[in-house]
Amino acid sequence: MPSVHVGFGELNAPPDSPPAVACYCATFLKPEMWHIYRQITAVERVSPVVIAQKRENSGRFPFDKIDIVPKPALHFLRRFWFRQLRDKPWQISGSELRALLDVLENTGVRLLHIYFGHIAVHLLPLIRAWKNPSIVSFHGADVMVDMNKSAYREATRQMLDAVKLVLVRSESLRHAVVDLGCDEKKIEVQRTGIPLDEFPFRERNFPSSDGGGEWRLVQAGRLIEKKGLPVTLRAFASFLKRYPNATLTIAGEGPLLGHLQELARELKIDNRVSFTGFISQKQLRDLYYASHIFLHPSETGPDGNQEGIPNSMLEAMASGLPVFATEHGGIPEAIEHGISGVLVPERDEKELAWALFNAVEDRHFLSRVARSGAEVVGENFDLRMQARRLEDIYLKTMLSAQC
Repeated sequence: MPSVHVGFGELNAPPDSPPAVACYCATFLKPEMWHIYRQITAVERVSPVVIAQKRENSGRFPFDKIDIVPKPALHFLRRFWFRQLRDKPWQISGSELRALLDVLENTGVRLLHIYFGHIAVHLLPLIRAWKNPSIVSFHGADVMVDMNKSAYREATRQMLDAVKLVLVRSESLRHAVVDLGCDEKKIEVQRTGIPLDEFPFRERNFPSSDGGGEWRLVQAGRLIEKKGLPVTLRAFASFLKRYPNATLTIAGEGPLLGHLQELARELKIDNRVSFTGFISQKQLRDLYYASHIFLHPSETGPDGNQEGIPNSMLEAMASGLPVFATEHGGIPEAIEHGISGVLVPERDEKELAWALFNAVEDRHFLSRVARSGAEVVGENFDLRMQARRLEDIYLKTMLSAQC
């Protein structure tokens, strides 16, 4: 099965060129995967090459060094055989393995970085067959994919044994991956990086705390269960009773859209709530700068799915928005309650509403936590700093493989 090669240029790089690293993404890239695009394109001391099964949104995510190794014609049947008949995670076929090995050899890469843990399970035959080191990064939801099934947990454990290194976005994900059976010595925390120049800090002018204040609240992200959006709507319904001129904007797309719109109607707040759908980075920045408060009451999903540290939350913090979130996943690693934001328990719309009521009475408090939150992002989540750290990880892993 030949690969579709797109604009890679010379295969044999001169000796003084940065070492090549392959970045495997099943789809390059889905609209919400800005964090992956930023990470891949920010590195300088290595030369990234993307390998994917398919390419989407190429205008939004331009990249030249990419090889497409499409799914084989019988992929659907193979997946059905593994998942439905054998109740095991499917893994790449012999023809896919040969095609991927050819790409890795022809492009001269010295390390393979697989994005998302459940994707690495599918690539286990490649990890075992390739002579150079492989690493895998976990981002949040991928920690719990099908982990209620013993065969999937075992395949994940085998994958974790086979890779050289495991990257996670937060300490909470580190603990989750250890629980899957990973050697803790293999794990490195590689935090998401925010391009601070794209979200520069701006001081907000907050409305008055009397009932006529036109407060503008916002939440951004995928419309999925772990984002806690029903809690947002119910807390906002309480907030509206005291501040009837307030508005809430929910930016993003996802399977819960219809349910959330119906809930807004039931709460009789649909005339004060806007659902924008997916918006561009520029539109998102403009929305942040036009808003006063950012909400992100994340919660653990029914399948155990948790956040790492939400990218939209970090972007909002960098821009100068005070953030109201929950004691969930990796969020407390970015927000110290009452210092760099406000944290409430999961699934507690009453606590969230009370936190909002108390905060809007004190505009100095909102300004203080907004500025502190931006400082935290600048110190710990700057894209340039995280890209240099990732380069160090790549180079160290490649060097150790030579010893």
